[in-house]
Amino acid sequence: MRKAQRLTQSQLAEKAGVSLGSLRRFEQTGHISFDSLVALSYALGCESELDGLFARPAYATIEEVIADARRAR
Repeated sequence: MRKAQRLTQSQLAEKAGVSLGSLRRFEQTGHISFDSLVALSYALGCESELDGLFARPAYATIEEVIADARRAR
């Protein structure tokens, strides 16, 4: 997304308020703090894509609801 928006690593890091080292590590390894991930998402305008991380699963049957409730106990 950074490249699609024609941003350098330095530009994105500054825009998001994260360190350049954190951004480089994220692009190379995929490791990043949650706070930095959120900041980068907002800077890139893709924060809505984080919604799926916290969505509850869709259930097809009542049996799936009951089974999920039992697992949560």
